[in-house]
Amino acid sequence: MNRLLRVLGIVLALLLVVSILYRNELVQLWRVAHLFDEDRIVHNFQHMDELFETGPIERGGEVLEFERGSYRMPTSFNYEQKAFDTEAFLAETMTTGLLILHDDRIVLERYAHGHSAEGTHIAWSVSKSFVSALFGIAVGEGDVRDIMQPVTDYVPELAGSGYDGVPIKHVLQMSSGVGFNEDYGDPASDINRMGRALAMGSSLLEFAATLERVREPGTLQHYVSIDTQVLGAVLVRATGKDLSTYTSEKLWKPLGMESPAYWMVDGTGMGMAFGGLNASLRDFARFGRLFLHRGRWNGRQIVPSDWVAASTTPDAPHLMPGPKPGTDNTMGYGYQWWLPADWKGDFMALGVYNQMIYVDPDSKLVIAKHSANRDFQRNGFEPTRESLALWRTIAADLAKKDSADPSSTR
Repeated sequence: MNRLLRVLGIVLALLLVVSILYRNELVQLWRVAHLFDEDRIVHNFQHMDELFETGPIERGGEVLEFERGSYRMPTSFNYEQKAFDTEAFLAETMTTGLLILHDDRIVLERYAHGHSAEGTHIAWSVSKSFVSALFGIAVGEGDVRDIMQPVTDYVPELAGSGYDGVPIKHVLQMSSGVGFNEDYGDPASDINRMGRALAMGSSLLEFAATLERVREPGTLQHYVSIDTQVLGAVLVRATGKDLSTYTSEKLWKPLGMESPAYWMVDGTGMGMAFGGLNASLRDFARFGRLFLHRGRWNGRQIVPSDWVAASTTPDAPHLMPGPKPGTDNTMGYGYQWWLPADWKGDFMALGVYNQMIYVDPDSKLVIAKHSANRDFQRNGFEPTRESLALWRTIAADLAKKDSADPSSTR
């Protein structure tokens, strides 16, 4: 008995030492474990700076103010021969913010669950499309010489990993060939391992260096969030600026963004390029407007127009919308932008839990959505496809109203 008590005493002492030495890491790990709890998720998504280290994105002095109009959405829409009540659908997908920009005017803007026009919200993988725009600027300004260069030219720490020798272009197109399990429901998946590494203050670049190649690069579009983290590392090395500073200089200030924003950062201070941008809904819409106008902003070309075109157009069989060998994903892909399976020239920035920026150039339409939908993976991400059906219903409705009365939303 005395021996058992001594052993228990030693174990308790060790646990006490560990809890003292790693208190911050353990607290952070607990926060990550409960980030998506039903009673916490809405608050957490609007206050990620309370949970993680961040790098601020400064805005400029002059804000681009939108003109205003008015619009009432259709009360219902159809998807797969099923009728949906619009308001019920938005409520079921836990929409915390919705903004419709038509012909450069805000015609609808609303918030719920404590969100507001002034508040920031986690973008998750919508962040990837912002990184793509920044990359296009870096290419246009000559900081990145050629997107067929291997990523290891800029980030030699990835030599020997699955990214060794992979061209930047294939990483932009989520075709790196690197193996990665992005199942959010699997505790052992790579995406959840990455989250735990982040919580413990580890380097995301070091995590990327542990991944292995499972197929030839440029042959299959396989969604790998860490691909965008590698792009972020290339961007930082090529420009000599951290992600927050570069985002401020090249997007937030030139676009007259309204609200300060921030990137979440890892233990080394590197921005979480794969999904750590936090911004307001109106600034989501401003970014969508930039791509609606092919990278041009009030007479100034911010993102090269050819980059915008390449970002939103598939250029290889494995990137085309529709059925493809080797995958059940029917959506198309460009440079960190999604194309609907029945592509009609429209494109989307998508993030988990149903963050979205939808752009339809033909309809002069941008729709931005903040959400906290815990059921976003239902039936193979069906809420995303249902949302697309609603956006297209809105586009058709606006076109009909414009045809009948051009001033109807002004």
